[in-house]
Amino acid sequence: MSPSLFKDFVKYVSQNILGMIGLSFYILVDTFFIANGIGPDGLAALNLAIPIFSFITGSGLMLGIGGAIYYSIHKSKGPEIGDQAFTNAVQFGAVLGILFFIIGVFFAENLSLLLGADSFTFAMTITYLRTILCFAPLFIFNNILIAFVRNDKNPRLAMVGMLAGSIFNIIFDYIFIFIFDLGMFGAAFATGLAPLISMLVLSPFFLKKQNQFHLVKTKSDFTLWYKIGTLGFPSLITELASGVVLIIFNLILLNLGGNIAVAAYGVIANLSLVVVAFFTGVGQGIQPLISYHFGRGKTEAIKQILRYGIILTVVLAIGQYLVMAIFSTEIASLFNKHNDDILNAVATRGMKIYFVGFFFAGLNVLLSAYYSAKGQARTAFLISILRGFILVIPLAFLLSSLIGVDGVWLTFPLTEAVVLGYCLFQRGMSRGRQNLTHYIKFQED
Repeated sequence: MSPSLFKDFVKYVSQNILGMIGLSFYILVDTFFIANGIGPDGLAALNLAIPIFSFITGSGLMLGIGGAIYYSIHKSKGPEIGDQAFTNAVQFGAVLGILFFIIGVFFAENLSLLLGADSFTFAMTITYLRTILCFAPLFIFNNILIAFVRNDKNPRLAMVGMLAGSIFNIIFDYIFIFIFDLGMFGAAFATGLAPLISMLVLSPFFLKKQNQFHLVKTKSDFTLWYKIGTLGFPSLITELASGVVLIIFNLILLNLGGNIAVAAYGVIANLSLVVVAFFTGVGQGIQPLISYHFGRGKTEAIKQILRYGIILTVVLAIGQYLVMAIFSTEIASLFNKHNDDILNAVATRGMKIYFVGFFFAGLNVLLSAYYSAKGQARTAFLISILRGFILVIPLAFLLSSLIGVDGVWLTFPLTEAVVLGYCLFQRGMSRGRQNLTHYIKFQED
């Protein structure tokens, strides 16, 4: 064990976990205050809108992580690499941000209908969607800046920026909903302003030229846009997939149990955002380290970092499930102001089944981040697409038709278990081929 390597691992991973928890609180805080300030219909409306928030977040992560990976791997070639990667990521982000803004202004009603809003949730879904979409440029730019700051050897500042936005969101969610009585708009408005606070915290580092990346006057390099998008695409797929799964699960649960079932899933889905933040924090924490050592050909360091990541992921998976299994009733009650016994029962049972999936999902998230950090975007993409689309959607329809609501909860752990099994099989096959190649060369010599 290299003390300096372990120290770097602890530093990057711990600060990224804290920062990702802060980001995950954006929607969890909305969930808590909407559940207690507006009620089950507001909670259902929020859950219908979350997939769009996931898409916005995923777009920012794609550009931020993709650009930062490119920067980390290639920065030894010269200082201009950081400027080119950051400037083109921001240009790409501006285009996507404007598109989201236009959709929010002109198509929020159509989008709400498409997501399954009914007469009870339609108006609230429109309000939340329109507000969040109009703030999309801030979410995208914030994710880009955080990723570059983290890869510029300053994970602590990235963490502080993320936490500052989250704390602002908590305070102003309460103010806007309970004091100013702004309802769904207040929740969305506080969430939309949060990334601005985060960027203000990060701005001194950027403006004082302490960093190795800067905005420069340059023409858009569409080849670089493609490279950034390719490296970051697994992150987009992961977020987009979670949004698509939310839509599919919502539609299935609406038919099986109505708005109560959707509200129960809202509790589970938003709690899972916090749980997955731990594993995403591990993945994003090892990314700068692996990219750095990969760019310098240090294979043993990469293997050791991955071992640390696997051990920590398993420990976190055990811890989160113990909490969810033991305190599921108490946790569900936090989002059930009206003491609806049916809502509490559905959410409690769902948590005990659904959160088994993180024993497998945590390792899948880690492996996807590992391959992305090494520039192996195709492998990372395959893991993400299997988790998000190819398996989960057909399994959701199949299991729900066989065993009802429990089938929806069971879909997540079963999907993640199959994907992890596939990853381990492929990794074993790859090692087998390498050993065979070495053996043949040895015999020839």
